[in-house]
Amino acid sequence: MRFLMIDRICELVPGQSIRAEKTLPSGEELFRDHFPGFPVVPGVLLTEMMAQAMGKCLDAENKPRGKAMLLEIRNARFRGWVRPDEVATIYAQISSSLEQIATAQCHVEVNGVKKCSAEIRASFVPRDQLGVGYRDEVLEEFLQRARSVAK
Repeated sequence: MRFLMIDRICELVPGQSIRAEKTLPSGEELFRDHFPGFPVVPGVLLTEMMAQAMGKCLDAENKPRGKAMLLEIRNARFRGWVRPDEVATIYAQISSSLEQIATAQCHVEVNGVKKCSAEIRASFVPRDQLGVGYRDEVLEEFLQRARSVAK
């Protein structure tokens, strides 16, 4: 399993808000153990979805401060299960964005029903500290589509 927790970006206002989607197929090995007979997406992966969505929203600003990285999870609440093959819709609304730290209110829904929420904080890593050739394929694809629609 790749640790890419966003399949596609549906809406994006750089530095302000994002709506994205992720579907974990029932064939993923993690569902064998979480939980046998009652497979659900682990809460830690739902939290990672929210953090990655927030990061993409901040990274889309392309500010020199660097790449957004998860720093802190606050007030995480889990209200229901996300099952294999369900489309998880991930929302992040940036509430504060400073030079060294940013905060977002995030949640995940399935079919319009909120399944979890958290306040996520991020710090920034200089881009030159990332691996050579680092790319965010999902964000690049969305920005490319947005540019072609704007033409």
